[in-house]
Amino acid sequence: MSSPVVRWSGRLLVSVAMVAAVTGVIALLRPHVPTLSLLVLYLLAVLPVAVLWGARLAAVTSVLSVTVFALLLPPAGSILVADSRNAVALGVFLVTAVVVSELAARSRRAAVESARLTKEQSALRRVATLVAQSVAPSAVFEAVTREVGLLSGADLARMERYEPDGTVTGVAAWSRGQGQLAVGTQFDLGGMSVAREVQLTGEPVRLESFTGATGTIAVEARALGIHASVGCPIVVAGGLWGVIAASTKNDAPFPPNTELQIASFTELVATAVENAESRAELRRLADEQAALRRVATLVAGGAAPDLVFAAIAQELGQLTGADVTGIYRFESDGTATTMGNHGLSEDQIPVGARRMLEEPAAIASVQATGEPARYDVDDEMLQSFPEFLREWRVRSVVASPIIVEGRCWGGISVASRQGPFPAATGRRLVEFTEIAATAIANTESRAELVASRGRVVAAGDEMRRRLERDLHDGAQQRLVSLALELRFAGETVPPELPDLRTVFAQAAEDLTEVLEELREISRGLHPAVLAEGGLGPAMRTLARRSPVEVELKVETESRYPMPVEVATYYVVSEALTNTSKHAAASRAEVILEERADNLWLRIRDDGVGGAEPQGGSGLVGLHDRVEALGGSIDVVSPVGHGTVIEVRLPIDRPVPDQVDGGYQ
Repeated sequence: MSSPVVRWSGRLLVSVAMVAAVTGVIALLRPHVPTLSLLVLYLLAVLPVAVLWGARLAAVTSVLSVTVFALLLPPAGSILVADSRNAVALGVFLVTAVVVSELAARSRRAAVESARLTKEQSALRRVATLVAQSVAPSAVFEAVTREVGLLSGADLARMERYEPDGTVTGVAAWSRGQGQLAVGTQFDLGGMSVAREVQLTGEPVRLESFTGATGTIAVEARALGIHASVGCPIVVAGGLWGVIAASTKNDAPFPPNTELQIASFTELVATAVENAESRAELRRLADEQAALRRVATLVAGGAAPDLVFAAIAQELGQLTGADVTGIYRFESDGTATTMGNHGLSEDQIPVGARRMLEEPAAIASVQATGEPARYDVDDEMLQSFPEFLREWRVRSVVASPIIVEGRCWGGISVASRQGPFPAATGRRLVEFTEIAATAIANTESRAELVASRGRVVAAGDEMRRRLERDLHDGAQQRLVSLALELRFAGETVPPELPDLRTVFAQAAEDLTEVLEELREISRGLHPAVLAEGGLGPAMRTLARRSPVEVELKVETESRYPMPVEVATYYVVSEALTNTSKHAAASRAEVILEERADNLWLRIRDDGVGGAEPQGGSGLVGLHDRVEALGGSIDVVSPVGHGTVIEVRLPIDRPVPDQVDGGYQ
């Protein structure tokens, strides 16, 4: 590109040529037109120069025109100089020409500025429309970069985002011709660059040359033939987010107002980024609430703790974008138990496995301090990690404690193989673990309640079994012996004492009735037939004793844990008792079968119905017994249509050993 001196010389030559052309026209018209009137024709040369190149060159052209008219057009010029009035006219023309040229130049500048402002406002309006439409930030970045490049007269333009690791990444680029600045590439900020200077000063900067400069961005600029660049910072939420840089391949400097033009667009970029971050935050909150709702639903539905922990690990992995998520419970001996994981196979970290945690693992730091921990791992740091972490090839780990009822119950750890987690990951993890702790506390409380109820039921069953055994082995045997002794004593009474013989016989009969009543009570406490033969014989015994006809269908002959068999027996016993006492039924049906991992029981009668599912101590007791074993019981009893009771009891395998007629 030519230098300013060359450009000025060229324009001056054009001005001289225009003056010469007008002088030629005047020479032709002079014989026919008054001489002084012809002087005004030089405005035809002055005005175009003023409009095209400004008032200074127009003033030079005016002086040149007067000089040529005065000296090169004799005798007209001699007459004008000799006549003082004509000399005054010549001076007035000169002043008029200069003033008119200044006005013309100002008019042109105003027109150019108006066109520039119109163009700038149109560009701003186009970008603002994109921002208002909430399009993807990448589309806004590309539009802004293009508009900045066109408005500033640049050859290339790029928008760059500062990264937490001290680098800068090109997010959008524009080029007027061949060659384009890189997009998606991270650059180190060492050496000379607009991005580096903006980061250091926080202000707009200009770089007039990259000759001899070092750094990856400077090398890229020289390779593309860039001579000068100008850039402005992009400030989002009070922090330096990025920079927009415009570059030129020629020697002409950017106009003085270039920074202001670019700054107008940085505000729109900041708005687009804030809008995108707000939308992302709303999506994050919605995803987080949905995840928490799913976990809470599991807890409220009484899901097993292992299912709850697995769900928490999966939800956290999806929320944070982690490759590996683990939930650990800290034990009193310093070890940690894996309660749930996501992203690893069962062989890599089996659920339920206990091991010592090794520093510098983040979860080990949480165990030691009770505080959140974060490690962003480089190759050197990776070598100091435990072997299992090196095998996972993690690059960033964030861990947070789970505080349950004021104690550090355990911790949650998320790990990424791709690179550092966003800065907000730790905060998100803490927020989630606070609610996860509530879910864990609820799960533990429910598990403890169920276990407590189960222990109470088991203790009651054991006490009844022991009482039944004591009655069988003690009181019943003594009563049998006493009855035999009474009969024997009656046989030894002399015939002449028939009344005494009758008394002994009646006493023996009464004692036998008491023994039968005691046996019935004993069977109600804990049926021996259940312990000895299982559910099949016990169900058949209940059916035979029932005053109502019972259709019995026992589809299994397997033995089950004592609490399961006892619960099943008492449900059938209570249901048949209610049928005979309250239902006014003519028949009942009992079905018992094994379905998957559950023992399924159904009792139905054709009575009057109307039974309350939670009514009466008998049904309430059955509910407590069944639910204490992790099962469910449903009672459907519409008035006039009989009663249906369905019970589901989970089966624990393998079958326990029989000891002393019961189970251990």
